[in-house]
Amino acid sequence: MNKSELIEHIATQADISKAAAGRALDALIGGVQSTLKKSGSVSIVGFGTFAVTKRAARTGRNPRTGKAIKIKAAKVPKFRPGKALKDALN
Repeated sequence: MNKSELIEHIATQADISKAAAGRALDALIGGVQSTLKKSGSVSIVGFGTFAVTKRAARTGRNPRTGKAIKIKAAKVPKFRPGKALKDALN
């Protein structure tokens, strides 16, 4: 499912226009992004938790040349599914 299909699904389920569903989805994504930028976490009960983790600097290898390269430390987003989501899938 891509973004436009998700907007269409939201519009049908919530009985709202596609434009309103698109704005709602964009607002949700924007809220999650801004919270994660501040190193916070977003918990949606029954769905899961979005959080930021730190990845340490490490030495990698260029697959083409085999030469060792340094990979910088980075912050990466992480999603941990909630119990209700896990139960719905199994």
